[in-house]
Formats: sequence, structure tokens, C-alpha cells
Amino acid sequence: MDSLNPEEENKKRKVIMPPTTPYAGKFSTCTSYSNNNNHPQPQSPYRSSTAPKPTKENIYNCAYSTAENPYNIPQPHSSYRSCSVSSATTKEHHYKSSGAASENPYSSPQPHSPRQHSTSCPGRAYRHTTSSSSGSEQSCRNNVPVAKARQYGHGIIASYGEMCYHDNSLVSASLEALIQHLVPTVDYYPDRSYVFTFLLSSRLFLHPYELMTRVCHLCVEQQRSGDALLDKIRFREVAPKLVQLLTEWTETFPYDFRDERMMRCLKDMTHHVARGDEYSWRAMQQMTQRLIKRLSALGQYEEAVAALNAVASERPASLKSKQASGQRNDILSVCDDPFILAQQLTHIELDRLSFIGPEEFIQTFAMKDPLENHKGFFRKRKTSNLEAYVNWFNRLSYLVATEICMPMKKKHRARIIEFFIDVSQECFNIGNFNSLMAIITGMNMSPVSRLKKTWSKVNTDKFEILEHQMDPSSNFSNYRTALRGATQRSETAHSSQEKIVIPFFSLLIKDIYFLNEGCASRLPNGHINFEKLWELAKQVSEFLVWRQVVCPFDRDRRILQYLVTTPVFSEDELHLASYESEGPENNMEKDSRRSLRSSLLHRENRS
Repeated sequence: MDSLNPEEENKKRKVIMPPTTPYAGKFSTCTSYSNNNNHPQPQSPYRSSTAPKPTKENIYNCAYSTAENPYNIPQPHSSYRSCSVSSATTKEHHYKSSGAASENPYSSPQPHSPRQHSTSCPGRAYRHTTSSSSGSEQSCRNNVPVAKARQYGHGIIASYGEMCYHDNSLVSASLEALIQHLVPTVDYYPDRSYVFTFLLSSRLFLHPYELMTRVCHLCVEQQRSGDALLDKIRFREVAPKLVQLLTEWTETFPYDFRDERMMRCLKDMTHHVARGDEYSWRAMQQMTQRLIKRLSALGQYEEAVAALNAVASERPASLKSKQASGQRNDILSVCDDPFILAQQLTHIELDRLSFIGPEEFIQTFAMKDPLENHKGFFRKRKTSNLEAYVNWFNRLSYLVATEICMPMKKKHRARIIEFFIDVSQECFNIGNFNSLMAIITGMNMSPVSRLKKTWSKVNTDKFEILEHQMDPSSNFSNYRTALRGATQRSETAHSSQEKIVIPFFSLLIKDIYFLNEGCASRLPNGHINFEKLWELAKQVSEFLVWRQVVCPFDRDRRILQYLVTTPVFSEDELHLASYESEGPENNMEKDSRRSLRSSLLHRENRS
């Protein structure tokens, strides 16, 4: 009897193939990923397809109500929903994908995620492997999985071995199954959104070095047949896809490779690939060169930030003497144009955002590395760039307060307050919400807010509008509305300036933290709650889009130097400067001023 080809054999056996990700079964062809413009791109689920080109309203002219969008564009229905812990009551994730062809699988990929287009094979092909694997891996790798499906509510819940789906969306799986699902074969490559999601959040369960070691080991071992020549041929066929996976890893999560163990593993795989496929070996060489270049740039950035912080840590020479005040430059002597200063602040924000790795959001609450004391060239704190960005926010707030409290004359202080109000308004118009919030925070610090005589000389109408936009009530609902407007403007932008979206960073971290804390990482059956991982990836992927914007404004190095290096007052020094500007109003403030003078004088004598 004639043998059937694999497709006819599958039809005869009526095998149900498990989908890969939430997009499985929605496309008729299976193609490799790229950004081929010949393929229609799907509409984003995060904005209305009929939304007009957004326009900005000038907040000089009007205020906004609580529910009003300052960008004057229709509001989309929110696709964000809270994550459910139960694997039985899951929801469908609204992630899209598109198929496209790519001639060069080694081109540097842009970071992909659930929020971006997925372009991998929608159906998991039958994976021909040997019987050399362990039991748990065997069920996922060698056997055609048998689907167990049942109707629940308005959707179908199905299980394929150790992976559970709801309406073709992966909702839970064992850690071993998820690792195996990441391993490419000759006829299978994992969906790019799955790659991003699992590489991002797998560090909640195991170290990136351990994951890379296991993936590379499985990829090599499943090609072994006992025949050396056949093994070489089979590995040559899978090598391009392994290189493709490692390229995505190094391009999207390059900071993982600051661990010398990761670099050693990458070097070992390069030697292994070199024995089988010269083209793949060259691609590995190019990938490694790009990685080293990125890590070198990161090292230089961190050294520069450390040097700037050292200069900025110098204390102002003297507190509030007229001579010192006259000798010290203030912000108005450096830049008296609010729009220019807002542009320079945006430069600093985007520069520092660009060096934050997406994994840093997860590593703030990831499992402690048992080998964190492992010493080596690539050893660095895992969240150092995220922390440096938060420190920049604090510095800007204290800089604003220092600039206001420093001048001796009330008229000069009022002028600086009005200047910073104009700067914050320009930041709002640009989409720089982080600098906006830092300036508002600095102006609301108690040493500044107590200057009642100074504030009486200021027109506060514009400031009250800005405070309304950043009002923390109702979980920052006004700010979130403005952020959605800025995001939609960015997605339909016709200029590089309209693409800028810089979120209030501390709130972004808080959102991700509470998403992690409010959702169990593991279900009662021991499975990984992959719904939670989808949601984490969706939030972090938005940050990746914002991070990639190149600042279109001209740099003014004199202003930039002043912003990042000029010394600022500590909290105690701010209070004392405030009392020197406007004297104490009651006995409590008098006692506070006396105590501050004594303690600061003591510190100066000790130093």
C-alpha cells in the first residue's frame, strides 16, 4: 500500500493540533516574520479605526472637565481587563497578528510583544523528535497531542498535554511545557509574541541563564538520531531558527547578557553552529557584535550618569547669603524660554528611557538570584537604569524647589514660579508627562507651598489646570485620559514630535507592580498563569514603543549640563531657605528654623 504524505496522514488520523498563541487558527498560511508592506496590517485594538487626526488644545485658553480628553479625540473602549487567577474562568486576549515573508531571518528584529503584530506560524506543526528526552518533555515533544475540549460559557477551554487554552488563547501551562514551546525545530518556530512574553516573565520562575541553557540543550538534543552525519544535517536545518531565536533574545533583552554565564553559553552555541552551517555561524557572529556594541554603549551611559551624579552631589556653597545668591546662576539666566527648556527636558527623558531594559520592570519583583554575588565583567545591578530614571524624577523636583527658594527677592521667586508653570504646560503639550509631574511635585513641596507672599504675586490659573490633569484621585483618571490621547496621537503621527509619549514613570511601575501582586503566578494545579504573563507583556510592550522614539529637538548642551549637574538643596536645606525667604509664621516654624540652622551648621563643620 502506498504511504501517505504527512498531510494526508494527519487528515486520516483526525489529529487536532494545538495552537501556539492567542492568534492561532486565524491565518491560512504559515510564514516567517518580517515587516513586509505587501501584507495588510491589522487595526490596533487599542484605538478606534475611525478616529480623526488628533489635535491639541492649548490649555492656556480653557480648562478640562474630569471626563474630557485634552487632545479632543474620541476615546477607545479599554481592552485592559483584570487578570483572573482561575484557569476555568479565563478571558480572551485581544492580541492581533499578521503573516509576512522574510528573506533574511537574521535581520535585527524590533521587539515584539502582545501589543505589536505577531507574524509566526499559527499552528504548531508535528515535531519529529527522538526518544532521548525525559518524561515531561516527551509528552510535549514526541507525541501528537490529543485535545481535551469542553464548552464553558461562550468559549471553548481545551487542553493539549500540559498546555491549556481558552478560545485559542494560551492561559496556563507547566513550566517545562512553556520552555519546550520556546524551542524551535525544523518545521516550527514559536510565535514572536510568545517569545517576547515568555522571555520577559520567565525570570519570575528561573534565571535567564538557566532558561538559555535548557533551550539550547533541547534544541541540540532533539536533533540527535545516533548517526553523526544525519545529526549534522538535521542541526544544519534547525540552526537558522535557533539563530533567529537568539537574535530576538539579544536584541530585545540585551542586558541579560551582562551575565558572563550567558555570554559563555552564547559563545558555546556559536562554536556548535559553526560546525554545521557557515551561514548561520556568520549570522551568530554579527549578532554577537551588535550585542557587544549595545552593552558597551550601556556601560558608557552608566559611567556618564555616575559622573554627572558626582558633580550634582556637591552642595551649594552657601545658604541664602546675598553674595552667594548673586554669584549663583539660576534657571532664567541659562534659559528663559519655556518651550526650549521643555524640549531639553524631553531630551533627558528620552535618553534615559532608551537605556531601560524591559526586563527591569519584572526584575523589580522577580525571584532573588541565588548567584547574585557571582562576580564577573558583566555583573551589574539588574534594575540600575530604572532606578536612575526614578532618581532623575526626584532630582528634577528638587531642582524646581531649589530654583524657587533660592532668590532673595519675592518678585524674582514669583517670576521663576510662573516660568516653571509655563514649562510644565509645554511638557504637557509635547507629551512629556514625567517632567510635567516632576515640576508639579517640586512646586507642591512644603518649602515652596508655604511661600504665601510669593504665591500671591502669581497667576495660578494655568497651574490649577495642570494640577487637575495630574490629579491622583480616581487612580489618576484624568492623567490616564490624557495619556490615551497622547498615545493615539502618536499612533497617527505625521511628525516626529507628535510621536513623543513619556509616561508618568512611577505610576507605570506601580501599575505593573500591582498587576503582579494582584494575580497569582501559579494556579492551584501548579501551572504557570500565562494570562498574567500576557498582561504584563502588554503593559511593558507599550513602554517599548514609547522608548524607541528619537527626540526631534535640537540639543542645547549648556542647558542640558545645567539641568543634570547644578547642585540642588536637600530637604532640610530647602526648608531653611524657605524660612530665609519668608520668615516663620508661628512658634513651631521658629523652632524648626532654629533646629535646622543648628543641624546644618554642625554638618558643615564636620565636613
